[in-house]
Amino acid sequence: RLMRETECGAVKLESGEAMAETIAFLTARGIPVMAHIGLTPQAVNVFGGYKTQGQGNQDAARILNDAKEIEKAGAFSTVIEKVPDPLARNITSELEIPTIGIGASAACDGQVLVLEDMLGLAPRVPKFVKEYADMRSAVEGAVKAYARDVRARAFPAEEHTYPTLEEVPEALKKFNISVS
Repeated sequence: RLMRETECGAVKLESGEAMAETIAFLTARGIPVMAHIGLTPQAVNVFGGYKTQGQGNQDAARILNDAKEIEKAGAFSTVIEKVPDPLARNITSELEIPTIGIGASAACDGQVLVLEDMLGLAPRVPKFVKEYADMRSAVEGAVKAYARDVRARAFPAEEHTYPTLEEVPEALKKFNISVS
């Protein structure tokens, strides 16, 4: 039902081995699953904030295990977020499914960035983001100009409104509303 009503092509589940059973359940029913390992934003508070994951040997081994388990469970690919380059390279070489890096490594099979981050719209930009534009200033300027025009009643102007149709005054008469 989720796939049909949202017209999505897949679901993305954050976590690794802990979601393997769910991934297997969904994929067995024909629902494509993309996994997400390393830093998982919906669990950021569990990690104590937006901290790099997999820096110690034990944590790196856990994330590599997560990657292998989600592949075994049937995920068609995985996002790897905010892990050291060597770990992302290792995961990418160990898996047969594609890896998509976000703050991971150029060695991942693909890359993704949050649009607001890359366009310079986010107030907090992670180290791994390259800002390709500074849209923040342009957006702030546009919003300030809009607010100024609204306060001055300069917007909407006549060219931004619709003319009254002849039928409207007749229709309003039955409600005792007059239009001049």
